Amino acid sequence: MHAAPLFDDVAQGPEGGTAWWISASDGVRLRVGLWNRDAKGGTVLLFPGRTEYIEKYGRAAAHFADCGYATLVLDWRGQGLSDRLTTDAMAGHVHEFADYQRDVAAMVEAAKRLDLPRPWHLLAHSMGGCIGLRAVMQGLDVQTCAFSSPMWGIHMAQALRPVAWSLSWGSRQLGMSHHYAPGTAGAHYVLEEPFETNKLTNDREMYDYMAQQLRAHPELGLGGPSLRWLHEALKETRDLARAPTPDLPCLTILGSDEQIVDVPRVIDRMAHWPGGHLEMVPGGRHETLMDTPDTRGRLLCQLCDFYGGAWRASATDRASRASAVPQAR
Repeated sequence: MHAAPLFDDVAQGPEGGTAWWISASDGVRLRVGLWNRDAKGGTVLLFPGRTEYIEKYGRAAAHFADCGYATLVLDWRGQGLSDRLTTDAMAGHVHEFADYQRDVAAMVEAAKRLDLPRPWHLLAHSMGGCIGLRAVMQGLDVQTCAFSSPMWGIHMAQALRPVAWSLSWGSRQLGMSHHYAPGTAGAHYVLEEPFETNKLTNDREMYDYMAQQLRAHPELGLGGPSLRWLHEALKETRDLARAPTPDLPCLTILGSDEQIVDVPRVIDRMAHWPGGHLEMVPGGRHETLMDTPDTRGRLLCQLCDFYGGAWRASATDRASRASAVPQAR
């Protein structure tokens, strides 16, 4: 691990934030960022969404620090300051969705090397929610998992779904899978879309916060997804929908005005998650944790309560089971 840049001027995270370069098992260079390393309550492993970057979660990390948690955030391969994967640095690209699990493994290894306080908890947003669900299915070492607008499916008109499958598959056969998916381009959404018509947040100040980060550090930006990314995302979300639900305490947050991820997929998954809770946010869009001060404050407090309460309940349950085991004489 070697020191990497962390743009504190725009992150607005807790004091003392640090970032490092780490390597995935296939040699891709990744960036991880950490706030509040000496926390007493545990660590939040934060999986960002597509187009996102560490600094975007500085304010959330500040709230978690106030609750006693460290926050470790990752730039996925192909975005943030991690290695980009095509000659067009603005294209959101991945060769295989399974490659993101290499990034997860590298992040977990970094958390171990840093000896981050336990228990560990997951917070995964949008595409990070897709990667996070796969990770917990594969045994990610966390006590609880929480998801914000998880990409367990992609929102699109039903009539367009076969077209998306065919076009994204065909692009691979023609050697064109690095091209942008239809309707997208190489510009970051918050720098192009007016606040009045955005699908992310109801809060202008938070929208400006995101835009100001990208104006100050354009190297963090990312545009639309490639056709290869689209095909891989369609495959992964389909396969996840067929997989059984993990046995782990879960809180999922979803806005009632969500227009980016597939809402029925999220509702169906949570309806069959034993002990899971789906928190619907009236009027919430895709970025509920970056909504109005009242909304995001309430949700971040709910997450802290969930991590703390679920951990205590889990510990009590284990102690009860242990005490019920007959002792050798």
